[in-house]
Amino acid sequence: MSINIALDGPSGAGKSTIAKAVAKKLGYVYVDTGALYRSIALYMTEHSVDINNNVKSALNEVNIKLAYVDGLQRVLLCGEDVSDKIRTPEISMGASRVSAIPAVREFLFDLQQNIAKENNIIMDGRDIGTVVLPKADVKIFLTASAEERANRRFKELQEKGDSSSYEEVLADIKQRDYNDMHRDIAPLKKANDAVEVDTTSLNLDESVEVIYNTIIEELKKKPDNSDKIKEDVSGGQHKDNSNGYLRGLDVRPVDTSNKLSRLRLIFYNFLRYLVLLVYHIFYNLKFVGKENIPKGGSHIFASNHRSYADPVLISLAVRVPFSFMAKEELFKQNIFFAALIKALGAFPVTRGKGDTSAIDTSLKCLNKGRNLVIFPEGTRSKDGRVGRGKTGVALIAAVAQMPVIPVGIIFEGKLKFRKKVVVKFGKAISPNELDVSKTDPKELKILKQTIMNGIVDLVETDNPYIHNSDNQ
Repeated sequence: MSINIALDGPSGAGKSTIAKAVAKKLGYVYVDTGALYRSIALYMTEHSVDINNNVKSALNEVNIKLAYVDGLQRVLLCGEDVSDKIRTPEISMGASRVSAIPAVREFLFDLQQNIAKENNIIMDGRDIGTVVLPKADVKIFLTASAEERANRRFKELQEKGDSSSYEEVLADIKQRDYNDMHRDIAPLKKANDAVEVDTTSLNLDESVEVIYNTIIEELKKKPDNSDKIKEDVSGGQHKDNSNGYLRGLDVRPVDTSNKLSRLRLIFYNFLRYLVLLVYHIFYNLKFVGKENIPKGGSHIFASNHRSYADPVLISLAVRVPFSFMAKEELFKQNIFFAALIKALGAFPVTRGKGDTSAIDTSLKCLNKGRNLVIFPEGTRSKDGRVGRGKTGVALIAAVAQMPVIPVGIIFEGKLKFRKKVVVKFGKAISPNELDVSKTDPKELKILKQTIMNGIVDLVETDNPYIHNSDNQ
C-alpha cells in the first residue's frame, strides 16, 4: 500500500522546494506536477501554438517524462532537459493558462495517478488534494503572502540571470493567483480536510521542518495504515519505505550444481515447443537477444509487466522451467485459475508487507535448478511505459548472489489475436560486478536501479509504440 501526500498552494509558496526536501527526508518520491504543466506551456510557446484554439491537437506531439538524476527530478520534453527553461515568469503564466484546459488536465491525469499508485509520494500542485488525489493520506495547503512569494521568486530568477523586476514578478504572482482561483476546472482551493501551513515568516529550513512534522503527526492519526505507518514514523524518522523490511537478511548463495533431471527437461521442452507453435499462430511473436539467455537454470529474469501472458511469453524462449511470483489475490479468485498458474510455476506473494516467505520460496526454486521470473513493477502497465520498480528483485539477487537477466516485453495496446509481440533479453546483471555482497539498502538501491535501467533500455530502444503511448 502506497502512501500519498498532497501538497497544494498558490504560485511561489515554495511547494516544489519544500516538497523535494521533505520527500528526501521521508524517503518518498517527489512529483512536481507544476513542472508538467510548465512543460506543456513551454512546448506551446516554442511551437507558436494558439493556446485558445489548438492545444488539444498539439498534445499529440508532446512527450513528457520525469527522470531522476543524482536524486533530483529532471523534466524531459520531447527528449530535451527543460528543467531550467520552464522556470521563467512567461512560462509560469502560460502554465496557468494551459492548466485550465480540460484536454491538458486529462492528458496529465493518468500519469500522475499511476505514479501515486506505485510509490510513496509527495505530489505538489494546485488541485492535488481536491482532484488528482482526493483520497491522499495527508493533505497540506501551503501558503504565504503575495509579497513574500514574489520576493522569493524574484531572488530565484536573479540567481539565474533573469532580468525581470520585482514589480513584474509580483504582478505575475497576483495575476496567476486570480487565474488559478477563478478557472472553471479544478480551481485552486484548500481541500476540506487539508492542514493549512503559512510560511510567510518562516525560512526554508523552518518550513521543511513544519511540513515534515505535520505529515508525521497526520500519518499517526490514520488507523487504516497502522502497521506500516507505525514502522515508518516510529522515533520521528522515516525508514526507506522500499526496503525497510529487507534489513538483516543474510546472503545465502544458490547452489548452482543442482540441476533438473534430464527427463523432466525433455518433457518440458516438448511442451514448450507445442505452446510456442500455438503462440506463433495467435501472435506475431519475435524474440530478440536470445544469445543472452543462459543454457542452464538458477537464473533470475526481471521483466516489465504488460499482461497475464508475460510469464509464458518469457518461458517460451528459455530451455529451463520457470517459477514466478504472483500477487496473492490471484490465488483466491478462482480455484481453476489458481490451479493453472500453480502448474505453470506460480507462487503467491503478499504485496507491501515484506513477505519473506516469498523470498524463501524463490531461493528454493533457484536451488532446485529452476529459473525465476520477477516483475519488479508489481503491477501491469496499460500503456507500455515502465513504472518504478520495487527493491524485491535486488534483494533476492543479492541474497542468492545470482545474476539477473533484464527482459522487455513490447506490444501496442492490449494483447490481441495476431498482435505483434517482441520479447527482448538483455545481458545479465551480476551482483558481484556491482560489488553487491550483502543486503545493505544502499547496495540494493544501486542493484535495483541498474536492473530497472536495463529493462527500460530494452523497452524504449527502437520501440515504435512508446511515443504514442506517452501521449494517451
